[in-house]
Amino acid sequence: MDWGNVTAEDLIDALREVDWSSPPRPFSEFFSRFTIPRSYAKWSSRLKCNLYYYRTNYFILITVILGLGFIRRPLAIVAAFLTALSIAFLNDSFAGTFSEKATRTVRQFSPHLAAKMRPPLTPVIRGRPSAKRAIYICGRPRWVFVFIFATVSFILWFVSCGLLTVLWALAIGLLVTILHASFRTPNLKARLNTFREEFRAVWRNYSEL
Repeated sequence: MDWGNVTAEDLIDALREVDWSSPPRPFSEFFSRFTIPRSYAKWSSRLKCNLYYYRTNYFILITVILGLGFIRRPLAIVAAFLTALSIAFLNDSFAGTFSEKATRTVRQFSPHLAAKMRPPLTPVIRGRPSAKRAIYICGRPRWVFVFIFATVSFILWFVSCGLLTVLWALAIGLLVTILHASFRTPNLKARLNTFREEFRAVWRNYSEL
């Protein structure tokens, strides 16, 4: 993939649809080799490639920085967790995996309630879905959970008086992420992973035909 031709919107769509359940990359690889990009085009390509390849590491890094910023404020830590969860729900893979695990857990105690948590069936016309498949969590549209968790986290931020602190912690986390993604030299694993994800996307589109 030529990451220089990938727009920010394409990168956001890829991060939304990619599987986030994969474990983070080893720290020995994460802090392996750093070089200065020689041009703006190389920097842009490297930044997008590393953001995609080390996405789980960056998410954990930002979460840890937020947690350290509120180590003396337990209520703010809960707010940070809910904020991270509401953002994670925007990812299709995470939302689907969370819904399946929650439904499986509820089924052990109440099969009747678990049946109500199943997503509605999408009508199929001529072997194809009549509309784009919407994402449901526990039988409810995804935006319901995103709105609830985001609202509760905002209230907790306001009550704990940690809104300014979270902005500083978030800015530091984003700055560290951008610096690492800018100077970390993409390795062969990152390129092979990109080709594998491209193949999966093409195969997924082909299977839906």
